[in-house]
Amino acid sequence: MGVLNVTPDSFSDAGAFFSPEHALAQARRMIAEGADLFDVGAESTRPGSDRVCAADQIARLRDVLPGVAAMGVPVSVDTTLAAVAEFALDAGAVIINDV
Repeated sequence: MGVLNVTPDSFSDAGAFFSPEHALAQARRMIAEGADLFDVGAESTRPGSDRVCAADQIARLRDVLPGVAAMGVPVSVDTTLAAVAEFALDAGAVIINDV
């Protein structure tokens, strides 16, 4: 499973893949390295992180999620918000990871 956080404050990658271009390039790298499932998150769940509203999470996913889904691997999206889950499923996600 490749973990792809499209947040500016990710605890796992320090926001390295916040831009859509960097996120999609990282997804391609992870596929080349053998990832056969992606988990994409648009809100940090690190201790002390601020909540991110649905509109901002969707904005972060809008230019990334369809491109990752088009790469031919199943995509999971981390969210606790129904509006984000609905967007994600419509944009190609097949799993909702309600953290």
